[in-house]
Amino acid sequence: MKRFYTAVLIALLFSCQTKHETKLVKLEGLVFGTSYHISYQPTTKQSLQSSIDSLFVLVNKSLSTYLPSSDISKINSGDTTIVVDDFFVEVFEKSKRIHKTTEGYFDPTVGSLVNAWGFGPKHEKKTLDSAEVAAFMNYVGLDKVQLRNNKVLKQNQKTYLDFNSIAKGYGIDVIARFLESKQIVDYLVEIGGEIRARGTNEKGSYWKVAIEKPNTDGSQSFQKIIELKNQSMATSGNYRKFRLSKDGKKYVHTVNPKTGFATESDLLSASVIANLDCADVDAYATAFMAMGFEKAKRIVASQKQLKVFFMYIDAQGNIAEYAN
Repeated sequence: MKRFYTAVLIALLFSCQTKHETKLVKLEGLVFGTSYHISYQPTTKQSLQSSIDSLFVLVNKSLSTYLPSSDISKINSGDTTIVVDDFFVEVFEKSKRIHKTTEGYFDPTVGSLVNAWGFGPKHEKKTLDSAEVAAFMNYVGLDKVQLRNNKVLKQNQKTYLDFNSIAKGYGIDVIARFLESKQIVDYLVEIGGEIRARGTNEKGSYWKVAIEKPNTDGSQSFQKIIELKNQSMATSGNYRKFRLSKDGKKYVHTVNPKTGFATESDLLSASVIANLDCADVDAYATAFMAMGFEKAKRIVASQKQLKVFFMYIDAQGNIAEYAN
């Protein structure tokens, strides 16, 4: 369930300074196949860049399906001797919990289908028929995978784990926790549009970010501004990362783990905001895109800690908004 660069843009990350404002440290670069931006109010003059770079390397080594030498890649290749680290354990346990609360719509074992439909590291770009999808579905189901003594046990060795729909948010959490260990209380960490913010910006105001309109023509414009009050935020959408078959049929990167097909739901964009880890909201946003508007609205009603902003196609075929 590899996720595309999400629709969240930093609105005030590079705002101008005045003599009344504090000066933030701002770091940026490339990681996890996308870009990152980190802003924080420093507590010392010590540079944190090398430590942050090292943490990114460790997360990749544990969880990246794009790195053949990573633990998850070795496990997917059939190596049963791998003893996973704390990063892997936490992401696995979060995935189990969110798999349950989303009624199975968040499922990292759908990775083999993500690859087959052409949205994973293998870039296979196949068009599958119903029989082929049914064969892949025999390997799908997080209940078929267990973790015992830090080793992954799979009922079927063909089951392919893919944490890309939660790992980017988790990488943000790792960096945020590191900043907090340095007694930094005002920060914003963004990777590929996913965000975790604490405290205030250089103006002493809560961090503000923008949700993008679901434009399919490649243009960018804002739909809504969100103020993050010690919250994490993630957005998932299918309006940018998709492919068209020779006969013009559209396939999207969010594979439905219930059906195995890469077809659109009526949700165009799902933004999830909560005072939780970014990994959590990252996973929920993906699950909501797979299940569609009505199911997503029902799940949100049962998870009171979640605030959402949805854009969806209504019964009249128009773009509509929903926020709780």
